[in-house]
Amino acid sequence: MLNRVVIIGVVLVLSFIYGCGGNEPVAEIVYDYPLKTSPIRPTPPSTPRVLPKYDESSVPSNWMPLSWAEKNWTAIIIHHSATRTGNAAIFDNWHREGRGWNGVGYDFVIGNGTDSPDGQVEVTKRWRYQEVGAHCGGTPGNWANKEAIGICLVGDFNHSTPTRAQMQSLVRLITFLQNRYNIPKNRIYGHGTTPGGRNTDCPGRRFPMAELKSMLD
Repeated sequence: MLNRVVIIGVVLVLSFIYGCGGNEPVAEIVYDYPLKTSPIRPTPPSTPRVLPKYDESSVPSNWMPLSWAEKNWTAIIIHHSATRTGNAAIFDNWHREGRGWNGVGYDFVIGNGTDSPDGQVEVTKRWRYQEVGAHCGGTPGNWANKEAIGICLVGDFNHSTPTRAQMQSLVRLITFLQNRYNIPKNRIYGHGTTPGGRNTDCPGRRFPMAELKSMLD
């Protein structure tokens, strides 16, 4: 037993002196969720993107957050509800009762004609008061909930596509947000492609992301 202790001690001393020799690889850091893209967090452009002057006079008044609470948002993340039906009130109840959150996790919900009119943009309390979102967990530092606007379209876009009215409303809403917060198209993500986010199909395999971006400035 004593000899074994002596041998171990000698090995430790030699390791300290010469380092962990050979070509032994450094242990890889493994996260508890898969990282989707690199960098983990989008890098701000070196110079601000200048957008043309945008007329907000035609924008619904409830799209405007309270002036004293307004934040400088840097990205937009699109979700689907993964359900055939729903609206902001229903999701609010699910998130409160089922997940223990302080209300619906999204900033906006766009109806599909089931529990709210097709294409109707519902503005949640979270947006009105500029609260941190609860729509894209797992990102380092929770950056996506703190800095990105969460928009949920009602529907399961693994099996169907958004309605025409939903897409028209989404384009109008995103155009407003892009101009107000200087958000370029490369900072508009689906939930599953959000830098540092968890692996998910959201907003659905049939969501037309390329088509959406082609409709934006």
